[in-house]
Amino acid sequence: MSNSLGFSSRLGPAIAAYLTLKRALGRRFRSEAAVLTHLDQFLAGRSGRDGALTSATFMAWSLTLTHLTPTGRRNRMRIVRNFCLYVRRTDPSCFVPDPHCFPAPHTPPRPHIFTTEQIGQLLRVAAALQPRSDTPLYPQVFRLAIVLLYTAGLRRGELVRLTLGDYDSMEHTMLIRASKFYKSRIVALSPDAIRELDLYLHARRRLPHTASSPLLVHRVGGLRAYSGPGFGRRLHDLFMRADIRTMDGRIPRVHDVRHTYAVHALLRWYRLGVDVQAKLPILATAMGHVSIASTAYYLRFIEPITQAASERFAQYWEATMPEGGRS
Repeated sequence: MSNSLGFSSRLGPAIAAYLTLKRALGRRFRSEAAVLTHLDQFLAGRSGRDGALTSATFMAWSLTLTHLTPTGRRNRMRIVRNFCLYVRRTDPSCFVPDPHCFPAPHTPPRPHIFTTEQIGQLLRVAAALQPRSDTPLYPQVFRLAIVLLYTAGLRRGELVRLTLGDYDSMEHTMLIRASKFYKSRIVALSPDAIRELDLYLHARRRLPHTASSPLLVHRVGGLRAYSGPGFGRRLHDLFMRADIRTMDGRIPRVHDVRHTYAVHALLRWYRLGVDVQAKLPILATAMGHVSIASTAYYLRFIEPITQAASERFAQYWEATMPEGGRS
């Protein structure tokens, strides 16, 4: 028998209650709902044999995920485990998957940190792009994109969702609407970003515009915003035109510009002698991270930061150690 949310396995009522609770707390839970719906359908199809969630049925369900990457399988299995932990609060006999049996997490590729010279090269190549029939502001769009990605640390999805009304020309800030982790934030723009944005908006005036109009536009199917994947492909082409490659010869990812923003900000603070630990919460807020730990993930293994930290320690050592303790 199915419930009001369409679940039909033995766990259906618990899944419905779990999703209702999470959404009441402000979580969208779309991907989690899709995974638990798939699990519910799998268990309902086994009702003639064993429709309960056990170690055996969990492993059988996991085998339906073999078309995914190890990281994809691990994430889906983790969603089910979190649900089982919720159920165990009221049902101590509920099976909970052992995370040690999940696929090993994928090691993310080392980010490419662009040099300032490479950023300059990207801006020159973008400015030299020729306008297209479907994108009359082609060079201006992609020059502004590089500036905002590099100076504001935006994610690709945040960039393509920007509207004209998100820019406050009086305060020189940009509103980044609910993005990853469902958080909105206001980003203060640098003088370079303000200047580039004003130039772009001057050219953008000849196209239809309202506060809700997309900031970065093209005319495929009418005046519209770019999709994230489509914009990513265009930026990938731009990186190729600029002949920028990582140490292993691949084309950098769009997200690497965001890594670069974070690393360059940290390097500036080190070189200015600023207390970096005190500044980390500011960087975390600007990047839309849920915690400082997320910001540290971007920075901790990057060689320029290590070198800068070593130089800072050496300066401190020289200033504090007595002459006899120096070698």
